[in-house]
Amino acid sequence: MAGRLSGKKTLLLGAGSVGEGIGNGRAMAVLFAREGADIVGVDLNLAAAEETARLVAAEGRQMAAFAGDVTDAADLARIIDDAERRLGRIDILINNVGGSIPGGPEEITPEQWDAQFRFNVDYVHNSTRILAPRMAKQGGGAIVNISSIAGVRHLGHDLAAYAASKAALQQYSKVASVRYAPQNVRINTVIPGLMFTPLVTARLAGQQAGGDAEALIAKRHSKPPMNRMGDAWDVAWAALYLASDEAKYVTGAEIMVDGGLSNTVR
Repeated sequence: MAGRLSGKKTLLLGAGSVGEGIGNGRAMAVLFAREGADIVGVDLNLAAAEETARLVAAEGRQMAAFAGDVTDAADLARIIDDAERRLGRIDILINNVGGSIPGGPEEITPEQWDAQFRFNVDYVHNSTRILAPRMAKQGGGAIVNISSIAGVRHLGHDLAAYAASKAALQQYSKVASVRYAPQNVRINTVIPGLMFTPLVTARLAGQQAGGDAEALIAKRHSKPPMNRMGDAWDVAWAALYLASDEAKYVTGAEIMVDGGLSNTVR
């Protein structure tokens, strides 16, 4: 079905990609554009956002690319106001910024712990507290938060701060969804599992496999019951459903996009 987001004004936080290729943010931008959304895409790396905008333009659509640090509350407020001025209103908010550092209780410093929460959940609170009331005044809206399977289960290596912050994000989404349900502002979460995105080779191989990307890729493919990782398009399709009017009675929900991994024994 074409036009599932026709005329919907979308703010996508985390619109670039770590490394070359199609990451979750980039896939969402392209897919949402194909479905008729008007998009402002924001990334800490302006060049990455501009590359996403180029791909959107190749689809015959436009995405305005902004640079900004969403973990800075003042900069996030500026980003939202600038996007709202450009779009006229914001119907859809995608919170796709996040990242992990390895380590357990003994390795994670207090500073790293705080930084992981700022990176993975604090900005979601700040964007929600600004935009959810504005969406309510408009008659409704949709917020889609991108979490991680690390917030649900152990993945075989220590990610204490990342896992805790993603679990917090998931519960925050549920609490906020109840608060704004009467105003028709829907807040839902996509929980990706092990996905084959540029992040794997650009960052995770160094963190988890001593730089051996091939070994890490093979290991990640072997874990899900479907015997393969998913990709960014799998995440984008789930986000599209939650952002669209097809999910008009869905709020506080979580969609697992993990090839069944969350259902397996560790």
